[in-house]
Amino acid sequence: MFGENYLIGNQAGKEIFQAIRSLPVLDAHNHADVAALDRNEPFPNLWSLFAATDHYVWEIMRKCGIPEEFITGSASDHDKFIKLADHFEEMIGNPVYEWIHLDLRALGIFTELNAGTGEEIWAEGKRLLALPEYSPLSILKRLNVEAMCSTDDPADDLKAHVSVNRKLDGAVKIRPTWRPDKAMKIQADGFAAYIGKLGARYNTEIRDLDALLSVLAKSHDFFAELGCVATDHGLELAPSGVGDRKMADAALKKALSGEKISAEETANYMNFMMGEFGEMNAQKGWVTQLHMGAVRDVRASIFRSLGPDAGGDISSLVQDYTPNLISFLNRFDDRLKVVLYSLDPAQYPTLATLARAFGSKVRLGSAWWLLDTPVGMKRQLEYIGSVDLLSAFAGMVSDSRKLLSYGSRFEMFRRVLADVIGSMVEREQFQLKSGVKLAVRMAYDGPKEFFGF
Repeated sequence: MFGENYLIGNQAGKEIFQAIRSLPVLDAHNHADVAALDRNEPFPNLWSLFAATDHYVWEIMRKCGIPEEFITGSASDHDKFIKLADHFEEMIGNPVYEWIHLDLRALGIFTELNAGTGEEIWAEGKRLLALPEYSPLSILKRLNVEAMCSTDDPADDLKAHVSVNRKLDGAVKIRPTWRPDKAMKIQADGFAAYIGKLGARYNTEIRDLDALLSVLAKSHDFFAELGCVATDHGLELAPSGVGDRKMADAALKKALSGEKISAEETANYMNFMMGEFGEMNAQKGWVTQLHMGAVRDVRASIFRSLGPDAGGDISSLVQDYTPNLISFLNRFDDRLKVVLYSLDPAQYPTLATLARAFGSKVRLGSAWWLLDTPVGMKRQLEYIGSVDLLSAFAGMVSDSRKLLSYGSRFEMFRRVLADVIGSMVEREQFQLKSGVKLAVRMAYDGPKEFFGF
């Protein structure tokens, strides 16, 4: 189990994997807790390391019928981990089963997790995590992370980034990523309070659109000073990037005064703001990452009790990205680097053909979220290779909220990548040496060049 042949079903793929397995990790999108990394406090146990912040694990535990007390509730970390172990064999076939075993192996634990081994693995994990070589920053270095981009709000002061990068002294570069969703989602509860917080961060009272855009530009410049190379935007539907400025200003003023705004006003404001973000990014040469299609928080009981990002989000194939994306990409044609991510595989034909139509600066991102699995990644790679260019792939991202994913998710991706390219070699579509070159480009050289790491 999880041996040298894991996920690789052909000899050429095994040789390709050897060429890419030890390449440094470049992660252009994750949800790292940079303040926790800066504190560098040892993880007390395995639950805190790879399950306490991972809603992938939470959802699968719920699917196994495990009470919420043992997932996000009041049970001890020990009892939560043992409950996970007791049900772990029920998870076979789901990537959570594989990710956690890969996480354990990164710590040097090769015992299979199940009901009979939970206590043994728990004890060994506690022993290892007490050692200096398993501190958070030490783990980051052991995983061969060269650069990673966290997800950060424009109002953030980024003090933790400055501090942790000083401690890492170049061994790993933790870059901020500008994510202005809260400034864009005018219909959201708490929008006015957030705008007040953003203004306070830059000593400005925001009463109109001019003031908001001025503050956002200052934040954008500040992020650039600290090494930011990309923005990230989480959107159910793609924005057009084209909107009426006067209408957007009026909608903002209404929202700040507590008035309701119409669906038309909301759409115009969001489209206008996305255009402004694109202009800022184009000026600096940043990459604009569009994460589209997530229908969030559909399970009301989980959202009421735990809030967002707790496991209650789904994909939907009915959204029509095409008109707005065509508008956005035409506005910034050949001026803006864009990466397109979709949560639903039914959208790949649209996104792959758009990426093909709009040239080298528009690229497809890795199989995202619920598609970030051996099956999802393989299908995506096989499809985009036949429509777009594999050599123009934007690169793997962890999209992770836990530290060990920089190892487990990248290993899984590289094995799937090697298998897909190796299969093409063995079908005599091209030579092995060309397959190795392509794999290295997709796993490292291409993302490094595109994002400017």
